Amino acid sequence: MRIHLISIGGAVMHNMAIALKQKGHTITGTDDEIYEPAKSRLQKHGLLPTEMGWQADLITKDLDAIILGMHARKDNPELLKAKELGLKIYSFPEFMYEQTKNKLRVVVGGSHGKTTTTAMILHVLNHHQVAFDYLVGSQLEGFDTMVGFSETSKIAVFEGDEYLTSALDLRPKFHVYQADIGIITGIAWDHINVFPTFENYVLQFKKFIEDIPASGAIIYCNADSEVNKLLVQTETTCEKIPYNTPGFKVEDGKFIIETPEGNSVTLNFFGTHNLQNMMAAFHACIKVGLNQSQFFEAIASFKGTAKRLETLKETNSSLIIRDFAHAPSKLKATVNAVRELYPERQLIAIYELHTFSSLNKDFLPHYKNTLVQADIRAVLFSKHALEVKKMPMLSKEEVANGFGENVQVFTDKNDLHDFIKQNYTGNENLLLMSSGTFDGMSLDF
Repeated sequence: MRIHLISIGGAVMHNMAIALKQKGHTITGTDDEIYEPAKSRLQKHGLLPTEMGWQADLITKDLDAIILGMHARKDNPELLKAKELGLKIYSFPEFMYEQTKNKLRVVVGGSHGKTTTTAMILHVLNHHQVAFDYLVGSQLEGFDTMVGFSETSKIAVFEGDEYLTSALDLRPKFHVYQADIGIITGIAWDHINVFPTFENYVLQFKKFIEDIPASGAIIYCNADSEVNKLLVQTETTCEKIPYNTPGFKVEDGKFIIETPEGNSVTLNFFGTHNLQNMMAAFHACIKVGLNQSQFFEAIASFKGTAKRLETLKETNSSLIIRDFAHAPSKLKATVNAVRELYPERQLIAIYELHTFSSLNKDFLPHYKNTLVQADIRAVLFSKHALEVKKMPMLSKEEVANGFGENVQVFTDKNDLHDFIKQNYTGNENLLLMSSGTFDGMSLDF
């Protein structure tokens, strides 16, 4: 097939372009800006556009399909040309569904833990050489791309984001995948620019459950009160599979669990929330045909994903950890996980307000007490980011009041860097949390 990707530089889109080329398709693509690592990866595979910007002349009748990224707007000249020519236009979730509609689709949804849970499932399947198609929101060890297609697979595993599909399709992505086996890791209000009320946000998960066929299953976190409430309120004929936190102990900075068969397994990841993610992955792997022994044999070698509790530096007296946490529930779970690992060691927690929701004054109270388990707490926000997003300016006092705890607030990355250097002596755990880059601040401490 000849396929053109509009907005090829996106995290998923550039991975899809590479995966489709590797599958033997002829791929072209455009974007108005492409950042690293997408730029270098596209260039390596001969897919980097020769010039930036939209090029309507590339849209011709001999294209078999257009894949539209979320970054492209309704008035995109390439999109308008494709519609004029009557070409088949897919969003990337629609394309993933079309490629896997005859396979068993496992879709991991939830406000937090989606990437890690998906990665765990992929790791276990890969360990046992089970073929699968996949889509995951982070680069994983042992995988060349975040998107993959298999000619022989009977299974597809997708990270199911609840954000909108494209400019032409305002459905949440995880609805489009049409799960046979669905997972909900937890529900905590996010994406308030799209879902203006918590009730509206929860409705998206309700529909996700309702769309699962009677032959399928919904795997859900029994420890999450909102998820439990939703399962009670939602009519479904599919199998319901609850999970919770398994028993564990911590020894020498390692989490150790006991399997249902009575074997001890030392894990290479940590945190109560990740143990819950593991149990979601466990039930999914059982549903696709693996057994308990196979799962725990494989999960013992899982080391996590990029920017999710990722260790940047480790000594005998300190850990420096980076995490993608941005929503309040993710923030709290991440801080608590590091505290669980080393309860006696001083913990410094640094967080950057970066997303639309986090920079919204009305949303700030949702962060109350999320950093309370840390001994030293600081928050950064960029005034420039607010200007770019065309949002009302915040004050340091408003941010501090939102967190409701003894938190230092910074608007300058250099001041924050100095603050960290003053407090981090090499004998503490330093946790750096952001879905951005801390405004370009060096993370070398």
